[in-house]
Amino acid sequence: MNVMSTAARADWPRNPTRAVAIGSITIGAGSPIAVQSMCATKTTDVSATVAQIEALQRAGADIIRVAADTRADAAALAEVRSRTSANLSVDLQENYRLAEAVAPHVDKIRYNPGHLYHHQTDVAWADKVRYLAEVASRHRCAIRVGVNCGSIDPAQRAKFALDDRLGPMLASAWEHCELLDRLGFVPYCVSLKDSDWRLVVEANRRFAAARPDVPLHLGVTEAGMPPEGVLRTQWALQELIPQGIGDTIRVSLTVPGHRKHEEIEAARKILNDIAAGRRVEPPPDELGRLAIVSCPSCARVENEAFVALAEEVRRLARFAESYPITIAVMGCRVNGPGETDSADLGLWCGPSRVNLKRGGELVGAFSYDEILPRLRLELEALIARLEDRGGKNAPA
Repeated sequence: MNVMSTAARADWPRNPTRAVAIGSITIGAGSPIAVQSMCATKTTDVSATVAQIEALQRAGADIIRVAADTRADAAALAEVRSRTSANLSVDLQENYRLAEAVAPHVDKIRYNPGHLYHHQTDVAWADKVRYLAEVASRHRCAIRVGVNCGSIDPAQRAKFALDDRLGPMLASAWEHCELLDRLGFVPYCVSLKDSDWRLVVEANRRFAAARPDVPLHLGVTEAGMPPEGVLRTQWALQELIPQGIGDTIRVSLTVPGHRKHEEIEAARKILNDIAAGRRVEPPPDELGRLAIVSCPSCARVENEAFVALAEEVRRLARFAESYPITIAVMGCRVNGPGETDSADLGLWCGPSRVNLKRGGELVGAFSYDEILPRLRLELEALIARLEDRGGKNAPA
């Protein structure tokens, strides 16, 4: 890893994106780049959620996201709102109909185009978006169209080659923007996230070239544990922000709940480095080495052992650090099944069992006590196959 410094410069150009109000702040239209994070508490635990919101605010968060998957979450969110003035975003996954219950209590609604297919399958996705836009308009909420590499709209996925990760993401984002435009809904932003920071750069460059008017939320999904997760995010953001791309950012880290403030601190440091012209260069052999990607701790994690498991996987896999292998560790059923498909080995965690995958193939479900020895066997077998092939797949 190389750190390069140049003269201080905070006057990078900004794309002429529209202004989108999110509570007391505005993103786009040249406003300061907003920093955000997401609560790792269960939303129904109102006291813990409010305490974490306050901790994130103290760390400098401009926007704080919470999850709402059930009617109980929605009811709790009303109580959370009564105790905080923070700018709140709500994350909707399968149950888009919860928008009506949560919109009065938040400033922004985030939906994932790929998850609109999981609930009320007889309703067209466009009708669901029309409903979300109507609810958001009525309650003066902004919307984020959150496109994620591991949960792509299946209709768009089918139009592209299996190894094309960018095409369906961009097509999905553009399609949803076009619909929101036709509906006359203006206060929206878009995110295009992947666990590969290079694909994040390329996706956002291509989107911004076609739609420079739409504010962009930047980040690397499943960036992983610090310090690697911070570095992957910095490598992406330092390419995009100086080009005028990006209006709000998140550093998505796998950390325990009491350390969520580290996401905000890391984001502020990255912005300061970019403003000062300081770059952190990836190591030249980065693509030929072990990568462990893991999702950020959030309210949907079904077993708090997930974070500790990710750390244990990192320790276990050190013997493989010179091999071009990706291991993914995911914390819940929402994105876990899809987001482990592109990894060589993937773990997605349920309440009592961990699902182990070899690429897109499910190997089996194991207890938290059983998973590490089984992972090691799979990792050793994978290394043996790489060594048999030799050449470019041999260890660095």
